[in-house]
Amino acid sequence: MIADLSPQYVVADKGYDSDPLRQQIRRQGAKPVIPSRQGHRRRCHDRTRYKLRNVVERFFNRIKHYRRVATRYDKTDRNYFGVVCLASLITLCT
Repeated sequence: MIADLSPQYVVADKGYDSDPLRQQIRRQGAKPVIPSRQGHRRRCHDRTRYKLRNVVERFFNRIKHYRRVATRYDKTDRNYFGVVCLASLITLCT
């Protein structure tokens, strides 16, 4: 999923804690912000950036309350993108 991107940081939850994924992230020039799974070796991660991940998850939860976004009734990507933009604007303005 991240092969075509060039981010500074890749933020993910504990389920993505694996050495191959971390190596791929570093090869692309980004820093992994992934906490360690329980029972594995402890690794350092930026706690502040990881906590901001919650804001993004809450935003996606809010726009999925719009039935058209959650079920993707639109047939074309362009129309679906328009609905997502509209739901985002309504969510951010309320």
